[in-house]
Amino acid sequence: MRSLPKQGLKGLVENWQSDILAAISVALVAMPLCLGIAIAAGVPPMAGIFSSVIGGVVTTFFRGSHLAINGPSAGIIAVILSAVAVLDDGSGHALNYVFAAIIVSGGIQVLLGFFKLGRYADLFHSTVIQGILAAIGVIIISKQIHIAMGTTSNSTEIIGTIVDAIKQIPNINPYVGVISLLGLLLLLFHSRLSYKLFHLIPAPLWLLILSIPFVFLFNFFEAQTLSFLGSDYSVGPDLLINLPDNIMDAIMFPDFSKINTMPFWISVLSITMISSIDSLAGSKGVDKLDPYNRKTDLNKDLIGIGLSTMVSGAIGGLPIISVIVRSSVNVQNNAKTKWSNLYHGLLLLLFIFILTPFIKMVPLCSLAILLVFTGYKLASPKVFKDVYSYGPEQLIFFSGTLIITLYTDLLIGIFGGLGLALMVHWLLSMMPPRTFLKMIFNSGSNIFTNKDGSYHLEIKGIANFLATLKIQDLMSRVKPGTQVTIDLSGAKLVDHSILENIYSFQRSHSDTGGNVFISGLEEHSSSCDHKLALKILPKIAAKIKTKRQLRLTEMADGHQWNFNIEQSTDLQYFESFYFFKTRPVEFQLNTITSQNNKRNWKIFDVRFEEGAYLASEEYNTTICLLKASKTIPKFVIEKKSFTDIYLNTSWHKDIDYSLFKEFSKDFIIKVNDQQKMTEFLSPALRLFIENGNVHHLESNGESIMIFTDTLRLAEISDYSEIVKFGEELEELI
Repeated sequence: MRSLPKQGLKGLVENWQSDILAAISVALVAMPLCLGIAIAAGVPPMAGIFSSVIGGVVTTFFRGSHLAINGPSAGIIAVILSAVAVLDDGSGHALNYVFAAIIVSGGIQVLLGFFKLGRYADLFHSTVIQGILAAIGVIIISKQIHIAMGTTSNSTEIIGTIVDAIKQIPNINPYVGVISLLGLLLLLFHSRLSYKLFHLIPAPLWLLILSIPFVFLFNFFEAQTLSFLGSDYSVGPDLLINLPDNIMDAIMFPDFSKINTMPFWISVLSITMISSIDSLAGSKGVDKLDPYNRKTDLNKDLIGIGLSTMVSGAIGGLPIISVIVRSSVNVQNNAKTKWSNLYHGLLLLLFIFILTPFIKMVPLCSLAILLVFTGYKLASPKVFKDVYSYGPEQLIFFSGTLIITLYTDLLIGIFGGLGLALMVHWLLSMMPPRTFLKMIFNSGSNIFTNKDGSYHLEIKGIANFLATLKIQDLMSRVKPGTQVTIDLSGAKLVDHSILENIYSFQRSHSDTGGNVFISGLEEHSSSCDHKLALKILPKIAAKIKTKRQLRLTEMADGHQWNFNIEQSTDLQYFESFYFFKTRPVEFQLNTITSQNNKRNWKIFDVRFEEGAYLASEEYNTTICLLKASKTIPKFVIEKKSFTDIYLNTSWHKDIDYSLFKEFSKDFIIKVNDQQKMTEFLSPALRLFIENGNVHHLESNGESIMIFTDTLRLAEISDYSEIVKFGEELEELI
């Protein structure tokens, strides 16, 4: 079992190299995002930088998370815009009132954490929260699309502003539009390009760098009118980011004179709810990525972000959030401790001092298109499709929350979405209202300890989001490393949120050496075959095979192989491989195995995420899993790219592995035991690996996982070669 990084000052000394390397990448990603978020929220650009610096320098010392990065989040753009609007009394002090509301909001978060109320965020249905985030995405798009196009809108409505953008397409300012189009293409294709040199700089920073030559080409530094195809368009300094030469001039102070008004407290409540939910959800997302399986103390984290939010608001900064986008970058760059968050804040401050003259050359449209892209990811058709994959009722919750929020505000949207979910659950239960509520709050769910020390958890009644805390309390009584059966046979309705909690508990409990068996769902029906779908609705017909599955069936029959189309629900085994430590597997399907019992290989498709939550990118790949007949060393073998060969960018000090140098220079090999690897690699095996067409080869000590490509599915014609490679490898080991 891997040893955990040391905590406190000992951890700082032990892991400073890894943490600083990770922090550099995070700071490069954070700088354009912080500037853009602040501008989109209607506050000065430096407000975003202030909150990110404070999120690193202050929050690190008080929070309860290990690898999260703290700073402003796109999720708070809408709530800050709303606060500015309701507190604007025409005096010109609206921003000062908002900063006062931010300070009070931070104080409330400290109290929530102190009284250990952070867990109550789990009462908010996860699909409703997704609906709120989608609404925020639409709001961001409506506020930024015209800046990206160089057009204007007179509409005061969110949907009206977007409709105006469509109508204004013929009137796009070409000198602004070409920068935005280039930025959009960059954001779309950056993650899909395999050229590693390009990935040395994150996409948001590339966007700023590549926009500056256009500023010089079109001379945005001078107010002027340029002609294009017979029409005149204005360009000038007002289209560039405006930063003060002296950072102290950007500080703004709070004004508490509105503290006795209702709009002030509505703003405080909105900021507190959105920032707390966003931050706690982000912290949970980072926990799923942590290769050491450490858990965030959510109440302590709430105290940390509350204290730093108060400091941020005091100097004109935004609320502090545990931001999943930057946190994912932190994890993927091998950060080990909380100190990477501190380094990222200090580096960002250094970058601003050094790069301010260059940042002032960046056009606003490049930040606008970055935020439009961010907003689109929150509300894209793919999000709707993913929500629908959990069942049509989830799409109702999601869409209802989205619509309510867009036509009212965030607070009404949250409670309206929760009310909608509760009403649908009641209709599905076909019970009188009083009985329905009784079966939520007095369901009779309980946990029993068996004579052998194992547990039996019975979940009864209506197991929906309002029962989350009760069920979490029951699961918390299970001792680490034990066996527990969760019996759902007595539950009349099992909601998506509860199933998420149960499967999350199953994963975390297995990390302690325990086992969780989920039973009692055999008689339940659902609207789809997803394991997280609400369990109550009638079954539907089996899925029709896709074209790929039809071709795989034909190919498997031709080779006399077994083919299974069904999705596998047991995905924990993937976590034993280094590649999937920080890449959650969503599902496994299309499994092909040999009919020859002496052959220990199987080939299957998987979908996995690079990152989590808002930062996630999904990829599909085909894997061959080869079961070894004996214990073998743990290793990772990858072919080097151009940048690996000449710049040595792929090597970091990893958790369990060290660099194995006794092999071809065309490969990167990481092992957990140098001596065993030397003994394992026979001359014939070395030659076989060097000549094989394999992208990634990895052992967990008992099986070998073979990738021909980590980012795409194998072609049908590739399967014979994959099987041949696997069988020859099996003979050599």
